[in-house]
Parts: sequence; C-alpha cells; structure tokens
Amino acid sequence: MRFIRAAQGVSGRSQTLFAITRCLPFLVLAAVLGIELSPAHTLYTGPLLSPAPALAAVTMGPVGTGGVAVLAGVVSAITAIHNDAWGTPQLYTNLLALLVVAVASVATCAVRVRRDRELAHVRRIAEVSQNVVLRPLPARMGVVNTASVYLAAERGAQIGGDLYEAMCTRYGVRLIVGDVRGKGLAAVRSAAAVVGAFREAVHYEQDLAEVMHRCAAALAREDELLDRSQLQDPRELEEQFVTVLLAQVVTDDSLVRLINRGHPPPLVIHEGEVRSLDPARPLPPLGLEEFLGPPAIGVETFPFLPGDRLLLHTDGVIEARNDYDEFFPLQRAMETLDCATPSEYLDGLRHALVRHTEGRLTDDAAMVLIERDTGGADRPFR
Repeated sequence: MRFIRAAQGVSGRSQTLFAITRCLPFLVLAAVLGIELSPAHTLYTGPLLSPAPALAAVTMGPVGTGGVAVLAGVVSAITAIHNDAWGTPQLYTNLLALLVVAVASVATCAVRVRRDRELAHVRRIAEVSQNVVLRPLPARMGVVNTASVYLAAERGAQIGGDLYEAMCTRYGVRLIVGDVRGKGLAAVRSAAAVVGAFREAVHYEQDLAEVMHRCAAALAREDELLDRSQLQDPRELEEQFVTVLLAQVVTDDSLVRLINRGHPPPLVIHEGEVRSLDPARPLPPLGLEEFLGPPAIGVETFPFLPGDRLLLHTDGVIEARNDYDEFFPLQRAMETLDCATPSEYLDGLRHALVRHTEGRLTDDAAMVLIERDTGGADRPFR
C-alpha cells in the first residue's frame, strides 16, 4: 500500500518566495548600512532597522530571529559611530523600538515553534492510527492479486474515516471497504471498530451476512462506549454511520459475492469493459439499522472470471472535482488504462485522479483492486 499525500509539499514558486522572504531582513540591513556609509547618509534610515527581527520571524526560528536582532543592533552602532550620532534622542528611540520588536518577535517564534512541534507530533499519531485501519495488503492473496492506494486530503492533523482490509481465510478471500461519515476521533474509532470486527469474524463466520452483522454490532458497541466529553463537538455522533461493502472470492467458482450497505458499488473490468455491480436491493449503512426492514440481509453474486479485475473504492474517488466542478470520470479512466499488473493499474488511476483535481482533494480517497488469477494453485489461508 502506498500512502499518498495529494499535492504534498510546496511548489517551485513557493520555494522561491520563501527564499526571498528569508533573505529580506539581511537585504534591509545591508541597504541601511550601505546608505549610512555612503554620501546618501543624509537619508534617515534608523526606523528601517526595527522591522528586521519581525521580518526574520516569518521564516526563522527564535535563534535566527535573535541573531537578526543582534545584527540590527550592530548596524545601528556602526552607523551611529560613523555619523557621530551617539547621545541623540533619535538613536535611543530607534534602539528602544528595535529592542521591543526583537523581544516580541523572538517570543512569537518560540510559541510558533512549540505549536509546530505539537502539530507534528499529532500528525505522527494520526498516521500511526491510520495505519492501524489501513494496513498494507500483500500482492497476492489466495486466487487473487491485490493492490491498494490511499490518498489523503490536506486536512492538517485530521484523520479520515476511510477503511479497507483483505483477509485470506478458509472460506476464500474476503475484503471490506468502508467510509465513516465525518472526521476526527469519533470517525477513527468507528473505523477501527468495524475493521477489527471484520478481521476477527471472517475467520469464524461462514456466512458473509454474519460477518456484516458482527461489524454492525461492533460499531454499536463502540458508539455506546465512546465518551462524549472527549469530543470537540458532541454533535459528531449525531447521524453518524458507516457505509460498508463486503466482497468474497472463493477458489471453486468464478463468482464474487457482495453485500453492500450504502457504499458506492464496485466496478468490474471484463475484457476491457467496465460495469458497475449495483445491488438489487439497496441497504442502509451501518448505524442506521432502524431503516433496515425485512427481508434479512442477503448475499448477491456476480460473475468474476479469470483475468477480471474488481475495483472497490470510497466516495472520495467518484466525488473528486476539478476546477470546473466536474466529478472524476472513474469508469472512463478505467477503460482507457491498459496496465499489466494491478499495482500499475492503480498507479494509473491515482495519476488520473490527481491530474483531474490538480492535487487538491477535498476528501480522502481509497481504492482496492483485485484480479482473479488466470491460473496457478491457491495459497493456504493465514
């Protein structure tokens, strides 16, 4: 699995602007010194020294900002000696202004650096938490070859609610893809509860519908145990639900078994043609069981022949928009790709998605691709 940060880093233009901004305090000091030591020293440049530490604080830390302040004081002393300005009220006023701005700038830098470190720490925790939900998938599981991609939107330290997993069991290869409504702590805990229940149930429940019931029960327990006081906004749990898609591929038939609880339907690629596997009876997401009436949840089967590929994805893929407010044409992009391996195929989809949005995703996006093997023996479950 690849963890891709959409539009990660800064552009070349931003790097140039940053370099210019970082050099600006030194250019100001050099200009003041040059003017004062030249025949143009009649120009009054003293007030230009006090902003130098503030300019340095934009791109430097406390040490760098303090260094610029000291350098500004040295320039002020040199020009005062050269122009015989010691003892004048203007000099003392400039030095006092420089001292006040320097102290404020260094203090501001110290606070900003501490907050940046705290934010970096939170982001590391967020990535670890996300890795618990989105573990790397092996390249081959049972009778299928697998690949996965996760693209995170630029949301600071926020953790998304996308989830996926694939397990090789005695009942075949079983997969889950889901999306928790909302972000933050509640979404992560809900995603972890559903994935944890799936990882346990797939090895013991022969009926795929029972696996779904176990996931729903785990989500209900998590909602009951969650301490509302820990949430920044207690309304995070209002109307919270999880869209989930379960899939199963077994060795002895050419079918894929699906249960869809409000999730975007998967897409199957057969001989270059892409088809959506829409459920015959739409079901509500997990957490909205009050809308689930009879008959009971049933498993739907679709053809999945050797060489076919099945794409499971979250709504962050199909709802990605470009500057013209157009949705990402996922099916058309899939039909235009011709890649040898599932990994290369997903790389092509990822590049197409990033090009469409110009790297500006508004929601996390996850994709899992499985390819039915055209031959070879099945591997034992783990």
